[in-house]
Amino acid sequence: MTLISRTRARAVETLSLDATATRNALSAALVSELADALTDCGKDPDVRAVVLTHTGTTFCAGADLRDPPHPDALTGLLRQVLELRKPVVARVTGHVRAGGLGLLAACDITAASTEATFAFTEVRIGVAPAVISLPVIPRADPRALARYFLTGERFDAPEAVRVGLLTVTGDDVDDTLAPILDGLRRSSPQGLAETKQLLTARVLETFDRDAADLTALSARLFSSAQAREGMTAFLERRDAAWVV
Repeated sequence: MTLISRTRARAVETLSLDATATRNALSAALVSELADALTDCGKDPDVRAVVLTHTGTTFCAGADLRDPPHPDALTGLLRQVLELRKPVVARVTGHVRAGGLGLLAACDITAASTEATFAFTEVRIGVAPAVISLPVIPRADPRALARYFLTGERFDAPEAVRVGLLTVTGDDVDDTLAPILDGLRRSSPQGLAETKQLLTARVLETFDRDAADLTALSARLFSSAQAREGMTAFLERRDAAWVV
């Protein structure tokens, strides 16, 4: 079963997360297939830019708790998006949760419809936004992240723009993206590649410095007793034992 669908129009390759049964959760298989698709785009001289989008009402629900990717694989995927020598543009028309926000933050330009919602829900299942903090923290407002990392609260698209997780929002995301994609199509491949490298350099420094430690932290937390309780409670649709 294909988990990533692909289309192309005027040198822009669209990769759609297409696992609606799991709300496009980051399973080991989906992460692997998306990494392969990005590799193909990077090698193809006819691809000027990549749009990362989704089918269904959820862009990405975070890690697949039944088939989670290894933390190294998720770290590698986020780094791959940042290092791809072509712009990656996120197109969101639904919900984004937990690890999905890491994928969003790794993209160069992010656009969402006003119907989209966002939440860092890791704390509610007994873990932390460890690996995804690598692209998120350098790109978003620290005070806002303190609130949303620690509470797991849901917030809307205008708030996501305000705190730096989204570039732009609008009622019709395709209308909003049209001038952006037109600008990318008018830009030279070399100019885009070198400019992207300037923009991502500081984010990649955090990967070089912190990725190993945060990957280990993620693995430790997901194997903990509190995480087992949190994930079980989530799957059983009940409050975790610590809720007061």
